[in-house]
Amino acid sequence: MDTNILLENGTNELEVLEFMIGDNHYGINVAKVREIIPYEAPTYMPNVHPSIEGIFIPRDIMITVVDLAHELKITEPSKEERDMLVISHFNKLDVAFHVHKIVGIHRLSWEKIMIPDATIHNAESSVATGVIKFDDRIVIILDFEKIITDICPETGLKVSEVDKLGVRMRDDSPILIAEDSALLSKLIYDSLVKAGYSNVTLCNNGKVAWDKLVEYKEAGTIDKNVKCIITDIEMPLMDGHRLTKLVKTDDKLKNIPLVIFSSLISTEMFEKGKALGADAQMSKPEIGNLVQIIDSLLDGKK
Repeated sequence: MDTNILLENGTNELEVLEFMIGDNHYGINVAKVREIIPYEAPTYMPNVHPSIEGIFIPRDIMITVVDLAHELKITEPSKEERDMLVISHFNKLDVAFHVHKIVGIHRLSWEKIMIPDATIHNAESSVATGVIKFDDRIVIILDFEKIITDICPETGLKVSEVDKLGVRMRDDSPILIAEDSALLSKLIYDSLVKAGYSNVTLCNNGKVAWDKLVEYKEAGTIDKNVKCIITDIEMPLMDGHRLTKLVKTDDKLKNIPLVIFSSLISTEMFEKGKALGADAQMSKPEIGNLVQIIDSLLDGKK
């Protein structure tokens, strides 16, 4: 299946690959997907997490295979003749997810993706970042970063990198963060506070961040409330590329340094962010580098 579908910059659209585990419907952003191939049994690896089936090595690249049914605690049996491997790349990792059936690809606006409420969306346990309602079914967008971090914590945000920066002075420069993952939002917040940045505002998607920016702009308090913006790319209601485009095409906001901090920083995504005017871009594990980039961007504003 061809997943090389190009979207225009900053249109707030995405492509979602819909698949099934048992009778349940799930989705993954096509931007994370490199290839979809028929399932083949991987080579077993001893002493690994029980959700890891093993590895296989296509074209000299070793790829870990994750059994999503096991990880999501779904017991419905698969029909192996239609099982597929969704080979993904994010956070600089190549991972294949074993799914039971591919349904198709949908193009839609982030505005159509509903945010799970607090009863099912929390930093500790939620693996759902969004919900899509079709006429005959509901598709749950999974938090694949959290799934992989739960299986292998070493792949998540390297918060320990902040410690390596040494003793730092307190900095009250206001930083606005747009990040939909409850877990990552908390980790980024804690890391920045640990690094001395004590004035951090969290927004759980780009729309909330944009509304705050408009509010500050209309009140004439932008300089007081926002000195730097950090945004994810994947977010319901408004994604990071759309937020970047809105900021960088607004005469009163365009000079605010904006950093895209995302698991999706591939060559293609980097070029999109650059074209939209992002001041810096980096992959999510690099929290130490994020702090240093913020340092340099804010030094230029002082």
